[in-house]
Amino acid sequence: MAYENIKIREEAGRCLLCHEPACTKACDGKVAVDEIVRSLRFENEIGAYRKLKASGYDKDGIQKAMAACTRGKIDRPVDLKMIFESLESRQEDVKTDGVDLSIDFCGIPCENPFFLSSSVVGSNYEMVAKAFDMGWAGVAFKTIGFFKPDEVSPRFAALTKEQTPFVGFKNLEQISDHSLEENLSYLRQLKRDYPTKIIVASIMGRNEEEWAKLASRMEEVGADIIECNFSCPQMVGDGVGSDVGTNEELVRKYTAAVKSACSIPVLAKMTPNITCMEDAAYAAVQGGADGIAAINTIKSIMNVHLESGMSEPVVSGKTSVGGYSGKAVKPIALRFIYEMKRDERIKKIPISGMGGIESWRDAMEFLALGCENLQITTSVMQYGYRIIEDLKEGLSLYLAKNRIKRVQDIVGCGLSSIVPTEELDRKTIEYPKFDRDTCIGCGRCYISCYDGGHQALEFEASKGPRLLPHKCVGCQLCKLVCPVGAITSGTRVKKKE
Repeated sequence: MAYENIKIREEAGRCLLCHEPACTKACDGKVAVDEIVRSLRFENEIGAYRKLKASGYDKDGIQKAMAACTRGKIDRPVDLKMIFESLESRQEDVKTDGVDLSIDFCGIPCENPFFLSSSVVGSNYEMVAKAFDMGWAGVAFKTIGFFKPDEVSPRFAALTKEQTPFVGFKNLEQISDHSLEENLSYLRQLKRDYPTKIIVASIMGRNEEEWAKLASRMEEVGADIIECNFSCPQMVGDGVGSDVGTNEELVRKYTAAVKSACSIPVLAKMTPNITCMEDAAYAAVQGGADGIAAINTIKSIMNVHLESGMSEPVVSGKTSVGGYSGKAVKPIALRFIYEMKRDERIKKIPISGMGGIESWRDAMEFLALGCENLQITTSVMQYGYRIIEDLKEGLSLYLAKNRIKRVQDIVGCGLSSIVPTEELDRKTIEYPKFDRDTCIGCGRCYISCYDGGHQALEFEASKGPRLLPHKCVGCQLCKLVCPVGAITSGTRVKKKE
């Protein structure tokens, strides 16, 4: 039982998340096998149990589902029997009646905080309509300009770690490759067919006149918000993309041009390829920006092949610096958001947060640091629009479990716990605590402590690790590397003089 959660998470992680899941078809659709496993994959454990409870545990059906599992063509089927038996024994449910996921952003009511971010995931009518039908509250449509870029092929690459794909993701995408008139028709039709959904028109001009004209055209076709793309790291040409976002004068000037040409809220989408985002964000606010969007992708070079010396994505034997996104950039995004929220000049400005959001837990972190709106791309590219189901359900269940009625009530709740480093407690130490029953005696903690810490552990295969308090500094590296969670935080005591 001690390792059940670990086994379930790892087994659910083996699922391929197929388009037309053979597992669900094999049990005649009586059990939504794929949805249950997907909920586990996206840290929505209670949601997984609720789905199982609604359909019931059909043992014969699950055996058929395992026999049909596509993963079995690679190695072995996902152990659905183990997963479902474990879920059935948990019997944990939460009522979400009365939980309100709606939230205002820049004065505009949104049915939930989840938007598609400006990228390929929202680049034509059919795509966005499908996302809206599945429950996404809005879209930041792929950046529109007066020019159409010539794109490269291929233009994506992924960073993996220990068989985990998409730890990081690189793209060489530029702005929309549809004409201005095509994009305007998409936005017009979307607003006509989905009047309650929020359309954010992302735009990019090359001078003040273009910025103003684009803003005016977007408002004419029904956009609810304008997002100024000051941050795309792979645009070709001077005075566009992240070259703008690092130039406070251009940010201020182009924002003012957009504000002068429209009456709807304006966001400035900031680049992380800068030391101090607050100054550029303040320049946007001086220009009239109603809100900030952050972060766009980070300039990167990925996967240099040692045999050929080429880096990915390989375009006729060459590559270029591109934009890095995915789960790995979340800590960087949160840092920039926190720094803007502590800046007296801009801390009350609404922020649309993005950068590594995959699960409802990721979303919670952005909300806790003050974001009132969330944008997602890379996870959609990997898993599809369907992730919205677990984003909404997982967030609703968290709020209900903690007796919080409105998502608005958690915005900014984590800001007070982050302080300058000089204000951290340096008078006490928190030693690690070892659970002998859970420990499997692998010795990972000992290796890390000796080779990367303070040699504060002794180890015997028959007894496991033993703490040497006189050497331990309380860094808790051992806790982080333990594969079974047998090490936790212990008692905090005053340091010895």
